[in-house]
Amino acid sequence: MTDRTANLLGVLGLAVADRIEDIARDILGRVGETPAALVVLGHGTGLSNDGLRRILRLSHPGTVRLVDRLVADGLVERGEGKDRRAVALRLTEQGQSIRDKLLQGRLSALDALLVPLSEQERELFNGLLGKILISMDTTVSDRRTLCRLCDVQVCSDCPIPASEGRAA
Repeated sequence: MTDRTANLLGVLGLAVADRIEDIARDILGRVGETPAALVVLGHGTGLSNDGLRRILRLSHPGTVRLVDRLVADGLVERGEGKDRRAVALRLTEQGQSIRDKLLQGRLSALDALLVPLSEQERELFNGLLGKILISMDTTVSDRRTLCRLCDVQVCSDCPIPASEGRAA
């Protein structure tokens, strides 16, 4: 039964990923790490290219190309960073609007997967998901990567632990 449960979890994971990708393609016309970049940059912290690279787990050249595309599309702007070597990346008004649509679309697509569940089953499933997530051995960096598409307005009390103890 454990192998079957793990297998079914894998199928569900792919269904979730496919739905998120479909939403991104419909709203943004792009997939890959572009939607995640918009969500992460929308937190408004003025993240640098290197900070974005670490969260998205991209190479430096890959991150530069991604940011160049987002700037060219009018979704992101570069500003002054904390020092002269870094730039602070921020969403434009258009970028924020698309980010909002991505987050709303993601939640709608995922909620559609939960339709067959009763309210009581949803609560049980929520508890089980929390139990699995809280058992993960994650660092702050891991959590930022795992939650790169999360809507922090919906999930303000993230169950994923974030320790500084394990090397990233």
